[in-house]
Parts: sequence; C-alpha cells; structure tokens
Amino acid sequence: MGLAVPDREHRKQGRRIGRWTLERGPDRLVSFLKRHYRLPWWRGVMATLFPSRAWSPGLQEWEHLRWAAAAGFPVPRAVAAGQYVGPWFRLQGFLAVEELAGMLPLHEAVPLAAERLAPAAFLYWKRGLTAELARLARELHRRKAFHKDLYFCHFYIREEFTRSAPADWTNRAVMIDLHRLARHPVTAAWWRAKDLAQLLYSSEVPGVTARDRVRFWRLYRGGRGGGWLERLVRWKWRLYRRHNRRRRAG
Repeated sequence: MGLAVPDREHRKQGRRIGRWTLERGPDRLVSFLKRHYRLPWWRGVMATLFPSRAWSPGLQEWEHLRWAAAAGFPVPRAVAAGQYVGPWFRLQGFLAVEELAGMLPLHEAVPLAAERLAPAAFLYWKRGLTAELARLARELHRRKAFHKDLYFCHFYIREEFTRSAPADWTNRAVMIDLHRLARHPVTAAWWRAKDLAQLLYSSEVPGVTARDRVRFWRLYRGGRGGGWLERLVRWKWRLYRRHNRRRRAG
C-alpha cells in the first residue's frame, strides 16, 4: 500500500491508480494498481467480523472479474488483490489488473476508425462492433448481472482494429472496471435500463449515428419492439445529458 507508483498516477477521494511495471530478467509484467486508503467505517467493522469476505472495492472487483471470465466475458486479467483490516476497524485494499497493451477505449477508437477507414469499410466495421456490444450487453443482462458503468470508455479494442476490422468481433471488445458489477434478479428492469442508457449516452462520439443505435437496439432486443424498456432508457438518457450539461456549465 505504501509503494510509490508515479507512472500515470491518478488520485481521488482516498484512492490511487497507477501503472505498475515489474521486471525480472526477460520477464515483464505491466499492470494498473488500484488502491483504496479510506473506506467507510462500517466496511471495516464488517471486515473485522467476517474477514473471509470481500469488503474492499479491490477484492470485490477481483471476484467480479473471476466471475465474468468464467462466464466467458472478455475482461482484463486480474493479477493480485487483497485487503487489510485494522487497527480500530480501519480497512484498506488493492487490486492489480494487467494492462491492455496496444488497446484503445471505444470513445477514442471509433472516431479514429472513422478517420482511417473508407466510408464503406467503416460501415462494415461498425456493424460488426455493434453486434458484439449488443451480444455482450444481452448476455450480461440475461444472467441478471449489471455493469452499472456501461460506458464506451469501459470497452477496449486493439488499436490495429481501427485500421482493419477483425474477421470475427466475438470477444474482441474487452470490458473493464467491474467494481460495481452486481446481480439484481428482483430489480433487473431498473438496472437494465440504467446500463443501456449509459451506453446510449456515451455513444455520442464522432462516427456513431442514429442508425447505429437503432441497429444495436434491434440486436439487443432480438428484433422485438421498444415498449416500456425503450421509454425508460430514453428517460434515463435524457437525465444523463442534463446532468452532464450542468456539470460542464458549472
């Protein structure tokens, strides 16, 4: 927890994220180290009473990544995780996730592909990527599991794919930041709408059109109409847009 990791370090509200490189002879491992130094007191109490369970965000995300990988979702490789309890119910934790070397988040990759590819090739490229995003969202939600941060910036593809589409997009878009992932069998409708509204809002980047969003919706819904779910998603999407306009104005 006291290790200095200055490479690409980001600090915010009691947590730090940095790029951590380990080398031994010819072997090299690059990961992103997430550390939480200040967590709610009740988490420390629960970790003291039930130390075998994951109470820190890092250890919780470790469990989520292992579940997602076992279920067949493309996610980064979790390298290490742990939590420390005490003294006096203090709780700290960490998670190290292998770097997605040579990859870009979708909010950067899509505009870049729009610049690099010919119009017809870009349309073909988007169809494949859209189908994969719809598949991932559908499979996640079919299990009553919800990402809760399902934004474009949390999907990564290889930089080389912005020059030429892969023959098969299956499992080519890697999903990151699963610390909030959770199953909600009873309130699934609400969380499904939230995930889809986040994806809709974050798709507002150069290169994505209304036709692309309609295609995603049809693939996600298996050709069924929108109904109440579409109305709920649109309502949440408008809330995200209004909230972020206020933040930018402030």
